[in-house]
Order: sequence, then structure tokens, then C-alpha cells
Amino acid sequence: MPEARICDYEGSTYRTDFWEGRGREYEDLAERVAIRSLLPPRGSRVVDVGAGFGRLASLYAGYDEVVLLDYSQSQLEYARQQLGDERFVYVAADIYRLPLADAVVDAAVMVRVLHHLEDVPTAFEHLARALAPDGVFVLEFANKRHLKNILRWALRRGSNPFDRAPLQFADLHFDFHPRWAIERLGDQQLEVMAQRSVSLLRSTWLKQRFSPQTLAAVDAAQQRLLAWAYLAPSVFVASRKPGEALAALPARSGLFRCPDCGAQPLALVDEGASCDACGRLWPLINGVYCFKG
Repeated sequence: MPEARICDYEGSTYRTDFWEGRGREYEDLAERVAIRSLLPPRGSRVVDVGAGFGRLASLYAGYDEVVLLDYSQSQLEYARQQLGDERFVYVAADIYRLPLADAVVDAAVMVRVLHHLEDVPTAFEHLARALAPDGVFVLEFANKRHLKNILRWALRRGSNPFDRAPLQFADLHFDFHPRWAIERLGDQQLEVMAQRSVSLLRSTWLKQRFSPQTLAAVDAAQQRLLAWAYLAPSVFVASRKPGEALAALPARSGLFRCPDCGAQPLALVDEGASCDACGRLWPLINGVYCFKG
């Protein structure tokens, strides 16, 4: 297969163009409800894959260490300015060449990322590898068989939402059938524990008439109840890696592996992360470990 392309937000104004002041307070609140219900509240180390500017970082207060990973170094630098370095590690990297060593996180979160991925199996393979036994992976994806798409299809105005194949509706933008996504998790022996139906009330008409807090409260009431029906535009799935939990995760000095040769762990030096096997130095730039290129 050709190498999967990357949706690159480097240097973009994603934070201000899409989130801040853009009328998505309800979506943000609803997603936080789902994550709180699915993610263990405490742990040793969590990685947020596609963390961007750190929108969800406040949800990880119960974790000793938080790895914010994104392809955009500029987004991560902004997050670092807001959050500091005490509990956070900032990593600019390609998910298809994930620089995390084996079994180094006991929780992983990936929200609003899957819809940009051409090669989901490879992404899941790396995440499952980095997840410790008994670790939890909270995944969000864009649902192709949500209620509006079903109605469009019934009126012969859209594609078949029940076809399990991923649907690319724009360049590097995909919708997924829930069963297909769950099967890909199963391919990596990740066991689904719970699901949530999120942002069912994503409507301009409703947003103009009700507060984000009211919509989020209604959404919270239906997330678990209607999860089986897959009617909302976002689906959240919590899966678990089988096995007995480790007594302790590796220290930060054992966090990374080399994306080029796969050697692990890398040596942390003042300049970044150094691979003794192939001699590559992955630089630390403005507080961000950069594994791109």
C-alpha cells in the first residue's frame, strides 16, 4: 500500500476558526460528558492522540502524567504555553510511526482524529502496542449511519449509511460505520466495554433556541440509552487491552521508541531523544519532542 497521507494542521488557526467563539460549546460539553463516563478518572499516564491545542487536557487531572500528541508542533506549543510542563509531555509525531514505546500508557484518548485517517488498522496497531495490559482506549469517530444520513438516504439524496465500508466525503475526511470501526479494534484484540451516542442534538435550529448547557444535559441523558442505535453523528467507544495491569509503567526515560528503526527506549538528553541503535536524534524544540520527518 502507498504510505498513508497526513492531515496537517501545522500553522493553522484551527483553534479560533473551529472552536473558540464558533458556536460549538454544546459539542464540546457533550464530548466531555462522554469521555468522563468512559475514561478511568485516575491513572499513571494517559496519551491524548490528536490533542491539538489541548482542548481536553483538563479532563486528565487524575493522571500522574499526560502525553499530548499531535502532528502540529505549533498547536502543541500553544498548549504548552497554557498548561506548562509539570505533568505534561508534548510530542509532535505521525500516528503511523508512533514514537511511544511498548506498554507505556494505561489510557489513550483519540477524539476527532479518526475521520482524517486513511489507514485505520495501522493507527490502531500502534495504539494497542503502546497501551499497557488492562489499559483503556477511548475512541471517537464520525458515524456514517447517523439519523440525518439515514433520512437523506431514504429520500434518495445520499449514499447508503448501512454500507460498512468507510466513506470518504472530502479529501482526508471519512465517515465510518460503527460495526466496521469496532471490528478494527477487535483485530488488535481490544475488547469493547462501552459505547456512547454523542451530539445527537447537533442542529443550528436547536442551538439558536437552547443554551449549550441545556443541550448537553439532554445529550448526557441519551448517550448511553441510545448508544445501541447509532443515531448520533459521533460515536464514542471504550475498549480494553486484555491482560493483568502492570505493577508500574516505565518512567518518562522509557517513554519513547525510534520511529525510524523501532529501537526502544530512547535516551533522553538535553537536545531531545536519542536513538543509540541508528544514531538519530529527535529534537526537543520549544518544549516539544519532534518526531516528524
